Amino acid sequence: MKTLKELALSIGADAPASAGDLQIAELCMDSRKQEDHGLFFCISGAHFDGHAFAPAAVKNGASALVTERPLPELDVPQLIVDNTRVAMSLAATAFYDHPDRQMRLLGLTGTKGKTTTSYLIQGVLENTGASCGVIGTIGSYMGGKLLKSGLTTPDPIDLQKTLRMMADAGAEYVSMEVSAHAIAMHRLEGMQFETGCYTNLSQDHLDYFGTMERYFDCKRSFFHSHFIRNAALNADDERAAQIRKTMDVPCLTYGICTPADVMATDIEITEEGVSFMLNVLNTDKYPVHLQLTGMFNVYNALAAASVCLNQGLDPKNIAAALGSVKSVPGRAEVLDTHTPYKVILDYSHSPDALENILKTVREFTRGRVISLFGCGGDRDHGKRPIMGEIGGQLSDYCVLTSDNPRTEDPYQILASVEKGIKRTQTPYSVIENRREAIRYALNMAREGDVIVLAGKGHETYQEINGVKRPFDEKVVVDELLKEMRKDQ
Repeated sequence: MKTLKELALSIGADAPASAGDLQIAELCMDSRKQEDHGLFFCISGAHFDGHAFAPAAVKNGASALVTERPLPELDVPQLIVDNTRVAMSLAATAFYDHPDRQMRLLGLTGTKGKTTTSYLIQGVLENTGASCGVIGTIGSYMGGKLLKSGLTTPDPIDLQKTLRMMADAGAEYVSMEVSAHAIAMHRLEGMQFETGCYTNLSQDHLDYFGTMERYFDCKRSFFHSHFIRNAALNADDERAAQIRKTMDVPCLTYGICTPADVMATDIEITEEGVSFMLNVLNTDKYPVHLQLTGMFNVYNALAAASVCLNQGLDPKNIAAALGSVKSVPGRAEVLDTHTPYKVILDYSHSPDALENILKTVREFTRGRVISLFGCGGDRDHGKRPIMGEIGGQLSDYCVLTSDNPRTEDPYQILASVEKGIKRTQTPYSVIENRREAIRYALNMAREGDVIVLAGKGHETYQEINGVKRPFDEKVVVDELLKEMRKDQ
């Protein structure tokens, strides 16, 4: 517990005289939950104003409020601030006793590669005997156990609670995905990262940010001493130079094409993995044998190596440990199907990500590349025809289907994707029901073919009409193959 006065001090607000020594047992932002002795934050969003829910929060046990304007109709202490999102982040770090000060936080931002890089970092650190937690798209893990799942970067209360659990469990490091939304919504205020890593930038989330410049500026704002102590930047990404110009912390660069501090040379890619030489500061070279395939995973490995070098790890140990990561859930994950063709699960739901996985698969496929994909609803409409065209250009056959239509009409989404694929000569089918689409792809596959199931990756649900329904593609593929074998 903390007193309201202590929390008021942490957010720079004046505690009213009525606060006394009021004890706060919980921080909350959902007025529907019973939170006795809670401090409720009136968060305003695009579709709602949290101040309107303050009476319900008080009814459900909130003892005090953090607001952006006085609410005289409510007879509870109120802390008035300029921005309740910033205040919530600062209060959460204080409420959970600043767990980031007991560990080294390693923050990864960029459109692609964050999840895989976070797992590679964990693999390297744990191979050196360190304890490392992971927070990101797949969930929050420590010691191989799932602690929480949810947003790529959790809301500040959940985030600080999770970090406190990790700190209490003895974590020395936390490898954490930092989304652009998290930066924009001030979820990181009050935290300090030992290293911030920039992977790349490509079109995504324009439904929220509007333009690529705003999206990039948000990412760039993370690379300041306000948040990080040092940085690792992908020198091959054209935006990295812009970040470096405005950065005020030490930096390591990595790349393949552009001269950098950490480079990969002599790259060999097969369906089993990737081998390359890790060149550090143009002096020493160390062999790396990844169990993950694709050029994009070379970049992920370089990012992980750069972050670990920033922690003072020996480059020889880093190179050896990178090969210890066997797979990352839903990231170019080859399913164990016992079929003469391969089925690969990948989270690719943006144009660049789809292009990366299909180009990688094309390099080792003996037969046809059969891609199955769609686009999420209530998100960036502009990328839909682009993804359709990419799928057509890099596949021998495409199956267009639903991803997470959310509240949109799935057939309208598919019509937008279809506009892009029609620009190519590639044959395709439109099967809205994703399960039936997967069945169709499995039925048409022959020896040497590779089916790429793109978009869902690690997700175990499909969101239709705003409702999340169970849909784990690993389970679906297994069930369908069993059905098909029975029918033979």
